[in-house]
Amino acid sequence: MTDREKLAELYRIYEKPLYRIAYAVLHDHSQAEDAVSEAFCRVMRHIGKIGDPASPQTKQYMVKTIRSTSFSQYRYNRRHAERTQVLDEHHAELPDPHDMLHQRIERQSLLETLTSMLGILNETDRQIVVWHGRDGIPFAQIGEHLHLSEAAVRKRYERARKRMKSEIEKGEEP
Repeated sequence: MTDREKLAELYRIYEKPLYRIAYAVLHDHSQAEDAVSEAFCRVMRHIGKIGDPASPQTKQYMVKTIRSTSFSQYRYNRRHAERTQVLDEHHAELPDPHDMLHQRIERQSLLETLTSMLGILNETDRQIVVWHGRDGIPFAQIGEHLHLSEAAVRKRYERARKRMKSEIEKGEEP
């Protein structure tokens, strides 16, 4: 029997059983067919070592080959699905450009309002509000820099906030 005849006989005997094994592992018709094709490609490389196509040893070899091929495909599918899921999750976390634009406009408007509100304050109060409100510098440290007590800095900060708040409320009245 030639190698070609032997391969044809193997295909005739084992194609359907190998397909069923592959489908049981992969749960997909096209992937099971691909696994059977790949298994027969592997068998072709070792066709000279195969004896009688109907022997129990050949059957065992064919089953091992399809199981190996199917599980390799299954592992590949899992890795690929994990990568796809990571990419999908990453894509899902990307912000919507329209929301970002809206947020930038709101932030710009707020910044303009705050800038104009800071303009109504004297230089010392403006520094206190910016250093504490924006930069988070403690009142004691601001007081050291401006040569004021911590209590005086705290009180000036409170008064500046109240003044800015009252100016904002005045602007909101019809």
